[in-house]
Amino acid sequence: RRWRLRRQPITTRLTIPCAGNRLVYRGAPLVMGILNVTPDSFSDGGALTDPDQAVARGVQMAAEGAELLDVGGESTRPGAKGVPVDEELRRVVPVIRRLAKSVRIPISIDTSKAEVAALAIKAGASLVNDVTALQGDAKMAGVIVRAQAAVILMHMQGSPQTMQKRPRYDNILGDIAAALVNAAERARQAGIARSRVLIDPGLGFGKTVAQNLELLKELRHFVSLGFPVVVGPSRKSFIGATLDLQVEERLAGSLACVAYAQRCGVVMVRVHDVRSTVQLIRMLGAIES
Repeated sequence: RRWRLRRQPITTRLTIPCAGNRLVYRGAPLVMGILNVTPDSFSDGGALTDPDQAVARGVQMAAEGAELLDVGGESTRPGAKGVPVDEELRRVVPVIRRLAKSVRIPISIDTSKAEVAALAIKAGASLVNDVTALQGDAKMAGVIVRAQAAVILMHMQGSPQTMQKRPRYDNILGDIAAALVNAAERARQAGIARSRVLIDPGLGFGKTVAQNLELLKELRHFVSLGFPVVVGPSRKSFIGATLDLQVEERLAGSLACVAYAQRCGVVMVRVHDVRSTVQLIRMLGAIES
């Protein structure tokens, strides 16, 4: 039986179960801290390739108020080349294993490879952030089902190698919404519980500057689909292009996107700057209440 779309925002308390853990949304976005253990990510590539530094940063982000950590061992920046499974495992598994013993918040694995997801979950991860929305590896859905993990299904046009080469849409809102609904249907058919599915319109993944701004402006369109929505605007190039800023100067632009996302009912934001984001969300909540 197909899931019925709720066609209304999630505005009240929501619990997302994930492999023995849970995330609880109470009307303000959950903050996912980005922990890239890669040498080539667009913003912080090379900063956390040492496991000790990566674990220390993860512990710091948890102390700053992150409600989960997203560990990634393969860059998905435009033009990035793929990483062999063994190398990706070498980067992420030791970090996740140590973080699972050091923090009390759920850990996400940012990967599109089923083997990486399975071993990351064994090491302590409880959520899979898949930029291919289960299309990159036919075995991914089975890994998620067996672990009772949660999954973020993200929209990407093309691949990291091709996604920024003239991205085009007939109707960007309708096309991406349809793709995300189809991804959720794939998850359902594979046996993943609806309560464990989140969707992400994929800012920066096969979109122009104008298209990214339109997606942000119309976030309520995706929230209305009835699945928890995740957005990751942090430090992205559309902010740099809009404000003519380098990566390290994009905090204010990133926070503006988070503030707008909060007003639209987004359930989770994926960010590099956890402390500032948490403060922004708390201040907006204080004003609104």
